[in-house]
Amino acid sequence: MLKWIALWVACWSVADFVLMGVDKRKAKKHRWRVPEKTFFLIALVGGSPGAILGMYAFHHKTRHWYFKWGLPAIFIAQLALGGWAYWRFFLS
Repeated sequence: MLKWIALWVACWSVADFVLMGVDKRKAKKHRWRVPEKTFFLIALVGGSPGAILGMYAFHHKTRHWYFKWGLPAIFIAQLALGGWAYWRFFLS
């Protein structure tokens, strides 16, 4: 079960990381952009590690407070929920 969860998070993280790179490239060329809500939706379903890594790897969206604080907040909430679920369902 845990390997499936890890695979889920890895896939969504890769997707969000790639989207950060694509959006940064599009921003430099003044072209169509990825909607900001897309980054947050993917982060909410498990892509928050990739979104955070992409944000800093591509130096993209780092000036927006809701990205700078929101994505880590989502990640911390997911870690807390995952820790609680692990303790509740796997250790008891």
